[in-house]
Amino acid sequence: MNKGLLNEKEAAIFLKVSPEFLQGDRWRGATIPFIRVGRRGVRYRQSDLDKYIESRVQPAVAGGGR
Repeated sequence: MNKGLLNEKEAAIFLKVSPEFLQGDRWRGATIPFIRVGRRGVRYRQSDLDKYIESRVQPAVAGGGR
């Protein structure tokens, strides 16, 4: 396996989501970058998944959000 290249199931485990979540993301326009391999194969670069996670970080709200 290419270092840092994950199949759909591995990417789902890495992100702690279901493979169906990733399929839906691709169907809706892919907010998570992916690589098409052949007609049906899909791979994700671990570095792209890391960037996706960082892009989802929300700033803390002063006062604990109350």
